[in-house]
Amino acid sequence: MSPAKPIDVVLIGGGIMSVTLGSILKQVEPGWTIHLYEALPELALESSNPWNNAGTGHSALCELNYTKDLPDGTVDISSAVKINEQFQISRQFWSYLVKKDLLPDPENFINTVPHMSFVWGEDNVSFLRRRFDALKDHPLFLGMEYSEDPAVIHSWAPTIMSGRPKAQKFAATRMIAGTDVDFGALTRGLASYLTDNGAIISTDEKVTGLSRGKDGVWTVKLRRTIGKYTSRARARFVFVGAGGGALSLLQKSGIPEARGYGGFPVSGQFLRTDNEKLVAKHHAKVYGKASVGAPPMSVPHLDTRIVDGHSSLMFGPYAGFTPKFLKTGSWLDLPLSIRLGNIIPLLAVFKDNLDLSWYLVTQLLASRRAKFAALREFMPDARPADWRLITAGQRVQVIKKDAKKGGILQFGTEVVTGADGTIAGLLGASPGASTAVPIMLELIDRCFPDRSEEWAPQIRAMVPSYGKALSSTPALAGKTLASTAKQLELSNPS
Repeated sequence: MSPAKPIDVVLIGGGIMSVTLGSILKQVEPGWTIHLYEALPELALESSNPWNNAGTGHSALCELNYTKDLPDGTVDISSAVKINEQFQISRQFWSYLVKKDLLPDPENFINTVPHMSFVWGEDNVSFLRRRFDALKDHPLFLGMEYSEDPAVIHSWAPTIMSGRPKAQKFAATRMIAGTDVDFGALTRGLASYLTDNGAIISTDEKVTGLSRGKDGVWTVKLRRTIGKYTSRARARFVFVGAGGGALSLLQKSGIPEARGYGGFPVSGQFLRTDNEKLVAKHHAKVYGKASVGAPPMSVPHLDTRIVDGHSSLMFGPYAGFTPKFLKTGSWLDLPLSIRLGNIIPLLAVFKDNLDLSWYLVTQLLASRRAKFAALREFMPDARPADWRLITAGQRVQVIKKDAKKGGILQFGTEVVTGADGTIAGLLGASPGASTAVPIMLELIDRCFPDRSEEWAPQIRAMVPSYGKALSSTPALAGKTLASTAKQLELSNPS
């Protein structure tokens, strides 16, 4: 019997990355067969779940760790501009799908929530003022406001000012056009588009191995989590978008490009309240400055979250450590990820990041009272009875080889592709979901270079700024931000 005809595209993992890639490919190649495999009973239960991620719509409007304070007193805004630009690409794609009635009502997954930065202390106020001066005239940050006036800041976010010492020096910036994104709802919306157009999605089916045949076709080994029976599928192209599970599968694939990579898992917790009176008083995402030694993903923030049409508040994150690479993963994930090729990078990162290790230890040992004291720095009148502690998703930071240091810890995302373009995977965390579309477009450019010219017109139809820099073309930036805001029913940034 001849083997079954290979699937054109196999997507591993039922999160925002896989469904984004599938949706783009379905637009440029409607006839391709696509099969997505998810090990859990439903899609978006790990990092794409709204309670497992920050959901800010990362656009660097308020995240202070994306703007670096330089020794000469200037502020480097290059990372903030890059991330904002990437988020605008995602917004253009979502806007296109909404316009074509391929995604549901946009308020199901994206809503306007002002983004604020809030700091106290002379040095921090000085930094925020200089950051504002560096950003306020940039085409992607037009409309940013700055104030040191307690009455003005109170009008923006009453909960962070009520009960605050009058002698304290503080400052805030605000962008009314910030957003809150429910990536769980967005994932399910994109998944519905895929299945409506012929794709197959299998849940409770875990990919346990990958091997490439002499004909260049991949064999995908599968195990049903219910019933435990095994099966196999064949695929011309494989995307490993399994979040914390991606590293193990890329290692099993045997591609040399995956050698040397390791992972450092960081868990997190948040304080959450659904108290309607309290939630009604705070409609903003307020970001502060991270503690000394804290990783960038641990920047404290007090967030409005809109999930299933209901608003809540979250504060955190409180970092912790577990060797699991997924929230539903195994305690053996970290030790089983160690290979001869990544031992040196792992040891080098441990040696060079002792301050991070100590930070995680102090976070693990912190009492509930200590955690609540951190919230009161943002919300002085907060009451313990209104809040409960929830566990967020796992983040696996990328560890990679470095010629000088032996290994470095990377707080971003890393696209890993095989030399022949038949397999690719995604490692890392923040800003992650918010930049899913540009990350997948980069992956497509790497894996399908022979089709780039053919696909370019359709990609430009979906993402009008494709191949251009909004940050250097103010007119295009203004037009793009306004058009996506209108289509997604958001506040106009201008």
